Amino acid sequence: MHQDRRSDAELLAATAGEPRAFAVFYRRHVTAVLAYLLSRTRRPELAADICAEVFAATLERPGRYDPSRGAARSWLFSMASSRLIDAVRHGAVEDRARERLGMPVVALDDGDIDRIEELLDPRLDDVGQLLDGLPGHQRDAVRSRIVEERDYSEIAASVGLSEHIIRKRVSRGLATLRAQLSKESTP
Repeated sequence: MHQDRRSDAELLAATAGEPRAFAVFYRRHVTAVLAYLLSRTRRPELAADICAEVFAATLERPGRYDPSRGAARSWLFSMASSRLIDAVRHGAVEDRARERLGMPVVALDDGDIDRIEELLDPRLDDVGQLLDGLPGHQRDAVRSRIVEERDYSEIAASVGLSEHIIRKRVSRGLATLRAQLSKESTP
């Protein structure tokens, strides 16, 4: 089987007439989105529910993706982040997109949960502790840029600041982390 080399934008544009295009897009990104959600929630069932809703919303309206505003991966992470915030706020995952598409809720068995938990990197706990030591604005910038792999322009737009300020915050945050790590490794 050959690998589909179309860009994410091409795959999403083809989704309406070619279901296979969405399947390729989904396989390309589902693990990263699920791992991101799991690292935030530490609850496999909740992470899986939010991930399903993100991809259901993507399938329902692939035309909402605007390549001029950044990478599709960043767009997915933004949706995942928004849906995670909504789930925390409302105490439940919003599943309207899945319902409109007629997609059933999939019950996870122990094997599914184990496979999802394998996505958790034990180093994330250490990273979280290191990030917690940074000032809030630096922590948020470093987390968005390094952990979530978002573009500077996307981060800047989401917080209403210039890219230059975001770059400075990331740079200063990373410098602080390097200094902390060098202190810890010095006997």
